[in-house]
Amino acid sequence: MMTMTKPSVAEIFAPVRDGLNAVEARMREGTPDQHEALTAAIEHLLASGGKRIRPAIALLSGGIFNADFERLVSAAAAIEMLHTATLVHDDLVDGALLRRGIPTLNAQWSPGATVLTGDYVFARAADFAAQADSVRVMRIFARTLMVLVNGEINQMFSSRGVASREDYYRRIYSKTASVFEAASESAAVLGEARESQIAALATYSREVGSAFQIVDDILDFTGDTNHIGKPVGSDLRQGLVTLPTLCFRDLYPDHPDLGALLNGRMGDEALSARVVEAIRNSSAIRVSLEEARGFVGRGIAALDNLPAGPHLENLQAIADYVVSRDL
Repeated sequence: MMTMTKPSVAEIFAPVRDGLNAVEARMREGTPDQHEALTAAIEHLLASGGKRIRPAIALLSGGIFNADFERLVSAAAAIEMLHTATLVHDDLVDGALLRRGIPTLNAQWSPGATVLTGDYVFARAADFAAQADSVRVMRIFARTLMVLVNGEINQMFSSRGVASREDYYRRIYSKTASVFEAASESAAVLGEARESQIAALATYSREVGSAFQIVDDILDFTGDTNHIGKPVGSDLRQGLVTLPTLCFRDLYPDHPDLGALLNGRMGDEALSARVVEAIRNSSAIRVSLEEARGFVGRGIAALDNLPAGPHLENLQAIADYVVSRDL
């Protein structure tokens, strides 16, 4: 009996490879007076990895409606540059010295220089969004930036050690799903899609973006340090409660170590290590993955009434990839 193999990322992105190459080139464009340190920093950030799933979603979404190529590339570059800028500030706020196993900017520069670089990358992202020549796309971009920053402030002031699904899902929308949503929504606007189609693609990306973050949070427990580029269970060790921990709490509500950790002993390294290992080896990982697959199912269902074709098929393939990557 023949078994069907899932397409690779390269195969999924094949219809928009030229667009992705153009996005990559656009993000590396400098301005006439750009300081050489900024040029080097941007190159470092863009070379540090990432599968460019957000611009791929934008290009595929716009391709469904034959959106203008150059404007679509500008919007896709804006979204990926926005995401890149958030990483600069996130790493500084979290004190992270590595991302994907590569030193972060704040590991090499002063806090002031790191903040200013992040600000510059935000400004470059806004300039790319403006090049899409659409007021609505600019408003989507601005809205997404506000959601991202507000989410970070919420996390900084109220989310450490907070263990509720409501808080978790609000946080992953702010952190990740909102950017996915902006990618497909902007692209559909540029393709002059109907409002119902724009809403459908926004729903698809919001759900898939949520699944993407859930899988990231699973990998934080199941991956190895060399592969994920940070210590296993680093989120929980820093007081950030993610879905695997919430599922573990539901399965084992009287677990003494988890109870102690959530009740004020987040700084206890030995206790954190025991809880991380318990979650890593529990069915909470499987339950979390099932929840991510539920998001993906809802995302794919939102595409039902969109024009059929290879771009739509590859959006569906991206959704499937999101819940199978590196697991």
